[in-house]
Amino acid sequence: MTELTGVIQSQKKKKPWLGQAAPPGYVPGLGRGATGFTTRSDIGPARDVSDPTDDRHAPPGLRTVGDQMKASRKTEDEEEDLNDANYDEFTGYAGNLFASGPYEKDDEEADHIYDTVDRKMDERRKQYRERREREELERFREERPKIQQMFSDLKRKLAVITEDDWTNIPEVGDARNKRQRNPRLEKITPVPDSLFARGLQQGETVNSLDSRQQHFGGINTPFPGASGLNTPFPGTATPGWSTPAGELDMRKIGQARNTLMDMRLSQVSDSVSGQTVVDPKGYLTDLHSMLPQYGGDVADIKKARLLLKSVRETNPKHPPAWIASARLEEVTGKVQIARNIIMKGTEMCPKSEDVWLEAARLQPSEAARAVCTNAIMQLPQSVRIWIRASSLETDDKAKKRVFRKALEHVPNSVRLWKVAVELEDAEDARIMLARAVECCPHSMELWLALAKLESYENARKVLNKAREHIPTERQIWITAAKLEEAHDNMKMVDKIIERSIVSLKANMVDINREQWIQDAENTEKAGSIATCQSIIKHVIGIGIEDEDRKHSWMDDAESCISHGAYECARAIYAHALNTLPSKKSVWLRAAYLEKSHGTRESLEALLQRAVAHCPKAEVLWLMGAKSKWMANDVSAARSILALAFQANPNSEDIWLAAVKLESENNEHDRARKLLAKARANACTARVMMKSIKLEWCLNRLDEAQSLLDEATQKYPDFAKLWMMKGQIADQLGDVAKAREAYTAGLSKCTRAIPLWILLSKLEERRGTLTKARAVLEKARLKNPMNPELWLASVRLEWNGNIKNIASSLMARALQECPTSGILWAEAVFIEARPQRKTKSVDALKKCEHDPHVLLAIARLFWSERKLTKAREWFLRTVKIDPDFGDAWAYFYRFELAHGNEEKQQEILKRCGNAEPRHGELWQSVSKDIANWKLKTKELLPLVSIKVSVAF
Repeated sequence: MTELTGVIQSQKKKKPWLGQAAPPGYVPGLGRGATGFTTRSDIGPARDVSDPTDDRHAPPGLRTVGDQMKASRKTEDEEEDLNDANYDEFTGYAGNLFASGPYEKDDEEADHIYDTVDRKMDERRKQYRERREREELERFREERPKIQQMFSDLKRKLAVITEDDWTNIPEVGDARNKRQRNPRLEKITPVPDSLFARGLQQGETVNSLDSRQQHFGGINTPFPGASGLNTPFPGTATPGWSTPAGELDMRKIGQARNTLMDMRLSQVSDSVSGQTVVDPKGYLTDLHSMLPQYGGDVADIKKARLLLKSVRETNPKHPPAWIASARLEEVTGKVQIARNIIMKGTEMCPKSEDVWLEAARLQPSEAARAVCTNAIMQLPQSVRIWIRASSLETDDKAKKRVFRKALEHVPNSVRLWKVAVELEDAEDARIMLARAVECCPHSMELWLALAKLESYENARKVLNKAREHIPTERQIWITAAKLEEAHDNMKMVDKIIERSIVSLKANMVDINREQWIQDAENTEKAGSIATCQSIIKHVIGIGIEDEDRKHSWMDDAESCISHGAYECARAIYAHALNTLPSKKSVWLRAAYLEKSHGTRESLEALLQRAVAHCPKAEVLWLMGAKSKWMANDVSAARSILALAFQANPNSEDIWLAAVKLESENNEHDRARKLLAKARANACTARVMMKSIKLEWCLNRLDEAQSLLDEATQKYPDFAKLWMMKGQIADQLGDVAKAREAYTAGLSKCTRAIPLWILLSKLEERRGTLTKARAVLEKARLKNPMNPELWLASVRLEWNGNIKNIASSLMARALQECPTSGILWAEAVFIEARPQRKTKSVDALKKCEHDPHVLLAIARLFWSERKLTKAREWFLRTVKIDPDFGDAWAYFYRFELAHGNEEKQQEILKRCGNAEPRHGELWQSVSKDIANWKLKTKELLPLVSIKVSVAF
């Protein structure tokens, strides 16, 4: 009976839905987000029918492939016969072919072997099968991605979003409809009919007299109790105030507004003089102070205020909460509330330095002094509070008293000693620093400051004591070396730097080359040249392998030059030349440094040493000879060249340099003799060319032509000889001979672009444009992708006034040579004026650092009268390529038109130092026979005249 009762009670307690199957698509915990992030594409109708099933959203119990297989087997088992007669002890209810036979040991062993083989085969195919399934799934996902996969890149970008972007994300409540936030806005209260009736009555015109007026005998009879004689009866219209029904009298409304304004102004006016006492500036200032200073959302302020209040109440001993609360109120313009909050914070956090400093900042000056006094009572060791208290004082004496009081409480603060010493004069500062180094013996700055104020002997003692207290500080050693240099004790400078390296290494200090080189640069800027050179001497070789010495030292020297530390670079080169005296490149770099930033004497001394170590370096001999020549010491230059001949017999460069020296000094016979010797002993194509040019310049055309015939037979592949032959024939007026020379030269030198252009210009001057065009077309066929030939073709058509063909040729040229600066520069000015700026932008994109494009843009700004920008682009052009003579010519012409004398002389000087050799206009003037003796400064004005015509 008891068991039956228990069964009945258990059946009553069991819920009817516990044993039932879950509804289709049910996922436990999905409603509260327990299964992770899912979208509608995973579980909803947006999911494609052919999309593979995701295991996370399978029905309960079918989350894996194994579970699904079990379920399919279960349905198959349900269809089977489950009768007891069909049950077998080994195979269960499932029958097999050999169920009637006995199951023996052999059968069991065979089944075991089969199972083993199946497992082996399954393991072998498992990796391939899984990889294939993974590839198929990835391919399917690429073709039909889920919605959540489409936004995966955006989710990844959330990791790098800035803090400002996070704060600017609007809240969800801001995106809702206003109707949802405040549904009462849609409610409309109907206007009562009485209001309309009253409005109609007020707007009506009354055309009849009141009976009471008739009874009292006239319309002007006053109503009993009225204060005026002309007061109308109630209910009647005043004469002149009648308006049509439904309209308003705007004139009366304006009069009423003016009357109200007069009343308000009279209230603030002076009753005695009648003048207003309102200060308009002060009134506007008060209005400005009433405007809110915070432009954010009021809701955000309220939220922040509530959060900070919660933080203060939860943890009242947390100083940042009080500071943040006070600053919030300060930002919103409630300064007094901010002061109250921060003073409450000082009570709750009396040991917080930041809270006291914030309170002192928010309070006015007098109250801030009291706050600092209380803060010092709570935190007498706080350096920041003492400095804040001193900043509130306006008198230097009061500040000194504050700092001295502070040093009594905090004698080991370097910061306090420094600010206190800054207020004292030299003698008092020296006394205070003597006490400061006793209290703070490990402060290098205090020791060095004391050494600067002491005499020479005392400064040495101070620095020695500083080295004893701080043996690992290199600045003390450097200061000691600078002290010795300042008193002309140069021998001690090198010893001190050498001892410093040894001492620092003994104290386990790493010698960093970069830091020491930086110290040397700073020492040079301070004027201690010997000290910086000594530092370079002892440090430059530390930590450098022998095979890397030259490369590292040259990089260090270039770095020093870029920083303006020329003495450091000179010291590096000196050390490198002592170590590697046979390196010609090092001598050249040192010579260029002396040429640019040294004196002539230092350059000549260096070159004299250089040729002694590298006698085969012709360029060093030539630099020495040129230096003497530029100093008008021609005899010394000749002697240097004579020594160069002995060291380098039959050297072409030295022969030509000697010829140039004699020809420039009007020693033409000596120059001709030297060239004759050169042709006899070391005849080359250049020697022949210089010989011909000298005869040409001296107007000895017969000798020049005979030399040309000999030279073209010896060196037929030297294009300049054929060019000179054709130019001399053209100068003599023999056009046929000039054409013959150019044609013969082109048969030998098909790659000589200037030769093709000369022949084309010859035909153009004769008026045969067809022949000139044919020459250039043939040249382009033999020399494809050549911008000079394309430019000559474009100019030929443009000068012939066939501008449409010129434009089409320019388009083809830019397609074939898209990065040619000379073509883009010409294309800018071929365009019409409105399109030039667009074309210049395209040119700058293709050739950002090409000097021709930069010059074209500068000229474009010049034509538009944008002088400042034009000057900037001219400076950029000559800086990128100082050898581009056309840029200097345009720049000089620009300064002649829009600059002053100082700028013009600066351009002349810079151009003379650069000595440009290239440029179309520049070469047309510099290679003219009439200008063969002119210097760079004399050529520049001549080219600028030609520039003005071209511009």
